[in-house]
Amino acid sequence: MSPRSEVRDGRIAWARWVAFLAIASTGTGADLLSKQWIFSWRGLPGENGPWWIIEPYVGIETAVNPGALFGMGAGFGLVFAALSVVAAVGIVVWLTRYRAIDSWWLTIALACVTSGIFGNLYDRLGLWNPPASRPDWSSGVRDWILFRYEQFVWPNFNIADSLLVCGAIMLVIHSLFFVPSDEPGSGQEAAKSQA
Repeated sequence: MSPRSEVRDGRIAWARWVAFLAIASTGTGADLLSKQWIFSWRGLPGENGPWWIIEPYVGIETAVNPGALFGMGAGFGLVFAALSVVAAVGIVVWLTRYRAIDSWWLTIALACVTSGIFGNLYDRLGLWNPPASRPDWSSGVRDWILFRYEQFVWPNFNIADSLLVCGAIMLVIHSLFFVPSDEPGSGQEAAKSQA
Protein backbone atom coordinates (compact mmCIF):
# COMPACT_ATOMS: atom_id res chain seq x y z
CA MET A 1 0.00 0.00 0.00
CA SER A 2 1.41 3.38 -0.96
CA PRO A 3 1.85 6.17 1.63
CA ARG A 4 -0.80 8.21 -0.22
CA SER A 5 -3.44 5.44 0.04
CA GLU A 6 -2.55 4.92 3.72
CA VAL A 7 -3.22 8.61 4.37
CA ARG A 8 -6.48 8.42 2.43
CA ASP A 9 -7.53 5.28 4.35
CA GLY A 10 -6.63 6.99 7.61
CA ARG A 11 -8.80 9.97 6.70
CA ILE A 12 -11.69 7.68 5.79
CA ALA A 13 -11.34 5.84 9.11
CA TRP A 14 -11.32 9.14 11.01
CA ALA A 15 -14.37 10.32 9.07
CA ARG A 16 -16.18 7.13 10.08
CA TRP A 17 -15.19 7.52 13.72
CA VAL A 18 -16.45 11.12 13.66
CA ALA A 19 -19.71 9.96 12.05
CA PHE A 20 -20.05 7.16 14.63
CA LEU A 21 -19.54 9.53 17.56
CA ALA A 22 -21.81 12.21 16.04
CA ILE A 23 -24.69 9.77 15.45
CA ALA A 24 -24.27 8.06 18.83
CA SER A 25 -24.09 11.32 20.80
CA THR A 26 -26.89 13.01 18.83
CA GLY A 27 -29.17 10.00 19.28
CA THR A 28 -28.41 9.77 22.99
CA GLY A 29 -28.95 13.50 23.42
CA ALA A 30 -32.24 13.46 21.50
CA ASP A 31 -33.49 10.57 23.63
CA LEU A 32 -32.53 12.11 26.97
CA LEU A 33 -33.77 15.60 26.11
CA SER A 34 -37.08 14.31 24.75
CA LYS A 35 -37.69 12.21 27.87
CA GLN A 36 -36.82 15.12 30.14
CA TRP A 37 -39.10 17.49 28.23
CA ILE A 38 -42.05 15.07 27.91
CA PHE A 39 -41.93 14.04 31.58
CA SER A 40 -41.70 17.71 32.65
CA TRP A 41 -44.65 18.57 30.42
CA ARG A 42 -46.92 15.54 30.95
CA GLY A 43 -45.81 14.47 34.43
CA LEU A 44 -45.19 11.01 35.79
CA PRO A 45 -47.22 8.03 34.55
CA GLY A 46 -50.84 8.20 35.66
CA GLU A 47 -50.82 11.96 36.26
CA ASN A 48 -52.25 12.78 32.82
CA GLY A 49 -53.93 10.80 30.09
CA PRO A 50 -52.63 10.54 26.54
CA TRP A 51 -52.08 13.67 24.49
CA TRP A 52 -53.10 12.69 20.98
CA ILE A 53 -51.21 13.62 17.84
CA ILE A 54 -53.54 11.51 15.66
CA GLU A 55 -56.46 10.54 17.86
CA PRO A 56 -56.78 7.71 18.90
CA TYR A 57 -53.81 6.13 17.12
CA VAL A 58 -50.61 8.06 17.86
CA GLY A 59 -50.01 10.01 21.03
CA ILE A 60 -47.77 10.94 23.91
CA GLU A 61 -48.19 9.22 27.27
CA THR A 62 -45.56 8.85 29.95
CA ALA A 63 -44.70 5.36 31.19
CA VAL A 64 -41.86 3.72 33.09
CA ASN A 65 -40.73 0.25 32.05
CA PRO A 66 -38.98 -1.55 34.94
CA GLY A 67 -38.17 -4.49 32.64
CA ALA A 68 -36.79 -4.92 29.16
CA LEU A 69 -38.56 -5.65 25.88
CA PHE A 70 -42.34 -5.39 26.37
CA GLY A 71 -41.80 -5.12 30.13
CA MET A 72 -40.34 -8.61 30.50
CA GLY A 73 -37.82 -9.09 33.29
CA ALA A 74 -39.21 -6.45 35.65
CA GLY A 75 -36.98 -6.08 38.69
CA PHE A 76 -33.78 -6.97 36.84
CA GLY A 77 -32.93 -3.41 35.80
CA LEU A 78 -29.37 -3.58 37.13
CA VAL A 79 -28.78 -6.83 35.24
CA PHE A 80 -29.98 -5.09 32.05
CA ALA A 81 -27.71 -2.14 32.87
CA ALA A 82 -24.73 -4.50 33.17
CA LEU A 83 -25.65 -6.17 29.88
CA SER A 84 -25.83 -2.71 28.28
CA VAL A 85 -22.27 -1.97 29.38
CA VAL A 86 -21.10 -5.34 28.02
CA ALA A 87 -22.86 -4.59 24.71
CA ALA A 88 -21.22 -1.15 24.48
CA VAL A 89 -17.79 -2.69 25.07
CA GLY A 90 -18.59 -5.34 22.45
CA ILE A 91 -19.43 -2.63 19.92
CA VAL A 92 -16.10 -0.90 20.51
CA VAL A 93 -14.30 -4.24 20.05
CA TRP A 94 -16.28 -4.93 16.87
CA LEU A 95 -15.42 -1.49 15.50
CA THR A 96 -11.71 -1.70 16.33
CA ARG A 97 -10.53 -5.30 16.53
CA TYR A 98 -12.85 -6.71 13.88
CA ARG A 99 -12.75 -3.54 11.73
CA ALA A 100 -16.47 -2.83 11.49
CA ILE A 101 -15.38 0.80 11.23
CA ASP A 102 -14.25 -0.04 7.67
CA SER A 103 -17.91 -0.32 6.64
CA TRP A 104 -20.15 2.75 6.52
CA TRP A 105 -23.21 0.51 6.94
CA LEU A 106 -21.88 -1.12 10.11
CA THR A 107 -20.61 2.20 11.45
CA ILE A 108 -24.08 3.76 11.19
CA ALA A 109 -25.87 0.66 12.49
CA LEU A 110 -23.60 0.36 15.51
CA ALA A 111 -23.86 4.10 16.19
CA CYS A 112 -27.67 3.75 16.33
CA VAL A 113 -27.40 0.78 18.69
CA THR A 114 -24.88 2.64 20.86
CA SER A 115 -27.10 5.70 21.20
CA GLY A 116 -30.01 3.45 22.18
CA ILE A 117 -27.86 1.66 24.75
CA PHE A 118 -26.69 4.88 26.41
CA GLY A 119 -30.12 6.55 26.33
CA ASN A 120 -31.72 3.66 28.19
CA LEU A 121 -28.66 2.99 30.39
CA TYR A 122 -29.00 6.50 31.83
CA ASP A 123 -32.50 5.61 33.01
CA ARG A 124 -31.57 2.11 34.20
CA LEU A 125 -28.94 3.62 36.49
CA GLY A 126 -31.64 5.83 38.04
CA LEU A 127 -29.93 9.04 36.92
CA TRP A 128 -33.27 10.57 35.93
CA ASN A 129 -34.17 10.95 39.61
CA PRO A 130 -37.20 8.67 39.93
CA PRO A 131 -39.55 9.45 42.83
CA ALA A 132 -38.64 7.80 46.14
CA SER A 133 -42.26 6.71 46.50
CA ARG A 134 -41.82 4.36 43.52
CA PRO A 135 -38.76 2.16 44.21
CA ASP A 136 -39.82 -0.12 41.32
CA TRP A 137 -38.95 2.76 38.96
CA SER A 138 -35.39 3.15 40.28
CA SER A 139 -33.98 1.18 37.33
CA GLY A 140 -36.92 1.73 34.98
CA VAL A 141 -36.73 3.27 31.53
CA ARG A 142 -38.86 6.32 30.72
CA ASP A 143 -41.11 5.83 27.68
CA TRP A 144 -43.52 8.24 26.04
CA ILE A 145 -44.43 7.31 22.44
CA LEU A 146 -47.87 5.69 22.25
CA PHE A 147 -49.29 3.66 19.34
CA ARG A 148 -52.80 2.24 19.53
CA TYR A 149 -55.22 0.63 17.09
CA GLU A 150 -58.66 -0.11 18.50
CA GLN A 151 -58.04 -2.50 21.44
CA PHE A 152 -54.43 -3.21 20.42
CA VAL A 153 -51.94 -1.03 22.29
CA TRP A 154 -48.24 -1.24 21.49
CA PRO A 155 -46.12 -0.87 24.65
CA ASN A 156 -44.89 2.72 25.01
CA PHE A 157 -41.35 3.32 23.81
CA ASN A 158 -38.82 6.12 23.37
CA ILE A 159 -36.24 7.40 20.88
CA ALA A 160 -33.54 5.10 22.30
CA ASP A 161 -35.75 2.08 21.64
CA SER A 162 -36.36 3.30 18.08
CA LEU A 163 -32.64 3.70 17.46
CA LEU A 164 -31.92 0.24 18.88
CA VAL A 165 -34.50 -1.30 16.56
CA CYS A 166 -33.24 0.62 13.50
CA GLY A 167 -29.65 -0.41 14.25
CA ALA A 168 -30.69 -4.04 14.78
CA ILE A 169 -32.62 -4.08 11.49
CA MET A 170 -29.56 -2.68 9.71
CA LEU A 171 -27.41 -5.44 11.25
CA VAL A 172 -29.88 -8.12 10.10
CA ILE A 173 -29.92 -6.66 6.58
CA HIS A 174 -26.12 -6.63 6.62
CA SER A 175 -25.93 -10.26 7.69
CA LEU A 176 -28.48 -11.38 5.08
CA PHE A 177 -27.57 -9.35 2.01
CA PHE A 178 -23.97 -8.13 2.26
CA VAL A 179 -21.23 -10.38 0.95
CA PRO A 180 -19.25 -11.31 4.08
CA SER A 181 -15.96 -12.28 2.42
CA ASP A 182 -15.48 -8.91 0.70
CA GLU A 183 -17.12 -6.61 3.24
CA PRO A 184 -14.68 -4.88 5.61
CA GLY A 185 -15.61 -5.27 9.23
CA SER A 186 -17.24 -8.64 8.72
CA GLY A 187 -14.76 -10.32 11.03
CA GLN A 188 -13.68 -12.89 8.43
CA GLU A 189 -10.67 -10.85 7.36
CA ALA A 190 -9.53 -10.65 10.98
CA ALA A 191 -10.05 -14.40 11.38
CA LYS A 192 -8.01 -15.09 8.22
CA SER A 193 -5.16 -12.90 9.42
CA GLN A 194 -5.02 -14.79 12.72
CA ALA A 195 -4.87 -18.19 11.01
